[in-house]
Amino acid sequence: MKAGLLARVDNPQAGPLVAALREALMARGVEVLLESRTAALLGPSVPGLGETDLAAGSDLLVLLGGDGTILRALHRMRGAVPPVFGINLGSLGFLTGVHSNEWPKAVESIAAGDFQLSVRTQLRVELERDGKVVETFTGLNDAVVSRGQHSQLIKVDVRVDGDELCVYNADGLIVATPTGSTAYSMSAGGPLLLPGSACFVITPICPHVLTNRSTVVADTARLELRLSGGGPGVTVNVDGQEIRAFGPGDVLRLSRAEEKLRLATLPGRTFSGVLREKLKWSGSNV
Repeated sequence: MKAGLLARVDNPQAGPLVAALREALMARGVEVLLESRTAALLGPSVPGLGETDLAAGSDLLVLLGGDGTILRALHRMRGAVPPVFGINLGSLGFLTGVHSNEWPKAVESIAAGDFQLSVRTQLRVELERDGKVVETFTGLNDAVVSRGQHSQLIKVDVRVDGDELCVYNADGLIVATPTGSTAYSMSAGGPLLLPGSACFVITPICPHVLTNRSTVVADTARLELRLSGGGPGVTVNVDGQEIRAFGPGDVLRLSRAEEKLRLATLPGRTFSGVLREKLKWSGSNV
């Protein structure tokens, strides 16, 4: 087993935890590879790798940080990524389901190869301009069309498999995967989807028409978004990482990506349990 370690290096917990994980994993016969900035936390003599090489050389990626750490790493790696085991250095995190104080359990799980995998659907996003696809992205969470810094609403024409669904007059629009349903879409009033749900959710941001609600569509659907009204500065961003201008005449095509992400976590840990803990759900006597 080769485990690649990558940490959010500006977090004060990162250095001591990387050192402890590395030592404990190596003591159990796991070969440990370090991302270059993560290796620097342990001193100048510790070798490190670029993120793409780290992904290519590892059987498992152990990422220390929050959900943003995972999203940033995925977008920089761009390609085949091994299973990802996230250890949370913050508070709220749905992708990093293991707390930093549980790192000894994580070590035992990784060394024994005894962890469970959750396979996550991703979103393929194509930006078409002047009849040509100019950029293609893969998103784990969502694609967001936003009005930017201007106060006026924008109009987004949405078609599902070629059939017009709605022209949303709103601050923006979110198309989220089940994984992304707990991110911006949830904040905008969208439903929570379990990871195995074979669907996407379309959620308008502050729609002008109150009957415009979130809509769930099958993940086999092909979505097309066009801007039919709004001022300059409209953008589309994927997972909050890739941000591009989105103007009149552009077409945003969204579909299920071929690549899936495998998230690893401790045995017996369920997404329902993570939801209850992170959202502080509890029973009621009412």
